[in-house]
Amino acid sequence: MRAVLFDRDDTIIVDEPYLADPKLVRPVPGAEQALRTLREAGIPLGVVSNQSGVARGLVTEGELAEVNARVEELLGPFGTWQMCVHAESDGCDCRKPKPGLVIRAASVLRVRPGECVVIGDIGSDMGAAAAAGARGILVPTARTRRAEIAAAPCVATNLREAVGMVMGEWG
Repeated sequence: MRAVLFDRDDTIIVDEPYLADPKLVRPVPGAEQALRTLREAGIPLGVVSNQSGVARGLVTEGELAEVNARVEELLGPFGTWQMCVHAESDGCDCRKPKPGLVIRAASVLRVRPGECVVIGDIGSDMGAAAAAGARGILVPTARTRRAEIAAAPCVATNLREAVGMVMGEWG
């Protein structure tokens, strides 16, 4: 594995539905340290996130950019931000569980999709990883369905443990 891609909401920041206000950005517990660990190891990081609030008219692209900038202020820089701003009915190739976001992020980070780990909190994150040929690590939350946990290729109890799994592969 040569790069790590994170889902945004409920993976690195606390989920606020259709988050449009950067003041509401709150990192999940342990996110800052987990990301620092990867950066100190020289591992490229990216974010891959479905943001259908833009298509629904609930979040503007400017607000989305402001929220993502706030995430970087709190958690440090990411080498790429790949956002799907489409609705489910749009038929795009980027909405997770389709592979588009992972493939684009890998390209920007100059690695093959198969050299990436995708860390996320729901089945569509794991689906996107599998569809792109990447490895997936699920970090369940209270909203993660049991079937998604059962189907996940790898499950961590929290972000710190997920990063530990990634680091174990590099070590």
